[in-house]
Amino acid sequence: MERQVVEGEGGGGGGGGGGGDHHHQKAMSNGAVFSGSSNNDGDVAVGELMEVIETVGSYGGFRRTQRKECLNMVRRLKLLVPLLEEIRELEDDDDDSKKSVVHSVALNCLRNLKKALLAAKKLLKNCNCGSKIYLALESEAVMSRFHAVYDKLNHALDDMPYDELGISVEVKEQVELMCMQLKRAKRRTDTQDIELAMDLMVVFSKADDRNADIAVLERLANKLELHTIADLKAETLAVRKLVKERGGQNADSIQQIIDLLGKFKQIAGFEENMVPDGSVSSRRLQRCPTMLVPHEFLCPISLEIMTDPVIVATGQTYERESIEKWLNSNHRTCPKTRQTLDHLSLAPNYALRNLIVQWCEKNNVELPKKDSSVGSHGSSASSLIDDISSLVQNLSSSHLHIRREAVVKIRMLSKENPDNRILIANNGGIPPLVQLLSYPDSKIQEQTVTALLNLSLDETNKRLIAREGAIPAIIEILQNGTYEARENSAAALFSLSMLDENKVMVGNLKGIPPLVKLLQNGTVRGKKDAATALFNLSLNQANKSRAIKAGIIPSLLHLLEDKSLGMVDEALSILQLLASHPEARYEIGQLSFVETLVEIIKNGTPKNKECATSVLLELGLNISSCILAALQFGVYEHLVEITRSGTNRAQRKANSLLHHMSKCEHIP
Repeated sequence: MERQVVEGEGGGGGGGGGGGDHHHQKAMSNGAVFSGSSNNDGDVAVGELMEVIETVGSYGGFRRTQRKECLNMVRRLKLLVPLLEEIRELEDDDDDSKKSVVHSVALNCLRNLKKALLAAKKLLKNCNCGSKIYLALESEAVMSRFHAVYDKLNHALDDMPYDELGISVEVKEQVELMCMQLKRAKRRTDTQDIELAMDLMVVFSKADDRNADIAVLERLANKLELHTIADLKAETLAVRKLVKERGGQNADSIQQIIDLLGKFKQIAGFEENMVPDGSVSSRRLQRCPTMLVPHEFLCPISLEIMTDPVIVATGQTYERESIEKWLNSNHRTCPKTRQTLDHLSLAPNYALRNLIVQWCEKNNVELPKKDSSVGSHGSSASSLIDDISSLVQNLSSSHLHIRREAVVKIRMLSKENPDNRILIANNGGIPPLVQLLSYPDSKIQEQTVTALLNLSLDETNKRLIAREGAIPAIIEILQNGTYEARENSAAALFSLSMLDENKVMVGNLKGIPPLVKLLQNGTVRGKKDAATALFNLSLNQANKSRAIKAGIIPSLLHLLEDKSLGMVDEALSILQLLASHPEARYEIGQLSFVETLVEIIKNGTPKNKECATSVLLELGLNISSCILAALQFGVYEHLVEITRSGTNRAQRKANSLLHHMSKCEHIP
């Protein structure tokens, strides 16, 4: 229906039959109408263009992965409203000569602008209500659609006859400024969310035993904003629509999306089975009772429904018993926000208490008695803070078995949920843990580095751990620890290096060579942990050179050739980063490497083909002999096939590579 109203159906000329007259009347109600005498694009109603801008400006929110770009686009589209208003005023002018100029000069520009605005509306609508998982997976392809819209807008506005139309200088300057912003936006490449990208890679890797790791899935669910029942219901509808639109195409990719959605549902506590055709095999929802409780009714400390909610100085609400325990342990910060409390007064939250009581009555839920709130380890939730405080003290015990027991328990607590990670840090747990990294006991080292890995999932803790001097000790364990300790050290370095300053620190402290060594000689799990860390660290230009000098390229070739390791995705992702470095291109450009890339382009998964084509394009643009070698290995026909059936990004890369090959045909 939106398409019919905005674009019109078949109104080719100024006259025509009843359908054309109906469209003409509709356009008249929306302001000035620019009619084409013979153009199939039909009439252009300026008011309708303004309606499109108003519509996209009314969208309630955009998916997190594209939110910034969407908001920027909407803001820029709104800058066109004054231009359209002035054009509409000209059309309404009584001077027929002015109208004639408007009709003859502006019509084609407005048609092009209409196409650009409709393309923008379609894209923004998809980013407003499309599948969050799909938009995260295809973030680069979606970005190319933004760039295509920018091109269309610039094309329409560059040709606009501002002077002939008598557009005011102020409006013209505003539009020209917007065009400059669009051109800059195409050149700018925002730093992608690498943690999101690598987490997606992990959960979609069937050979990776971490793909069901609750911490990874929780982090993904939070990043994609798919952690509530309402979110997941909306995503289910969006995925069904996506499946219907695809009509069986990209079945593997669709199945991955459905599988991940199923895992998110399990975390949230309910099941609803969907099959690849988009239908639901069982409509009965099975929900865990605790997950039925609205999130705002749960105490952030105990994670239990609140019976006596109170408000602290920061405005956050907690269960009275839990926050009193916190304050009685000499804490003067808000557990949730980490802000220092201006005062320690607790104000009863009567409004929330009434809502909780009403909800419990409506849903036949009995409010728990205060002494019956039992945590996952058998201790009452209100005593959790005391337990953590005691464990932190035991980390410095003179008895080895007490230290070891405390580290194990902290590791378990830090794995369970995000709130525990905050509580452990706020109780001073990070400094003694960092000190234990150097303790001459392999088991304590192993448990400690794993505990710090869990704690580092919290953004603030990443800085605290690095500030306490953990990175040199973690690198030492990476070099000399047990197999499991080395693996978790690599994972910890990946997590810590999400912060740019920690990337630099790991590189400067010579953390790259032992990671490359683990990539070469570790267990499959160790290789995967090393790969994710090296990928993240190689976003830093100096670390690229360090990884190349440490021998990463031959290791990546081995991962590509040994399919049993199931690490082709990881290896290709790192190669894409390194291929921009001259030293790396020299090694990747060897015949054995080019032949392997061509083999992947021929027989790999859609994602493998996309990455291999991207690497080969980077090589070909800089080393002409790689193009010739790839052609000799038979890459041409496979690239042509990718342009027809590959992923969106693979199609673009394949087309670029074929175009470059056509220019290189006469290279001796």
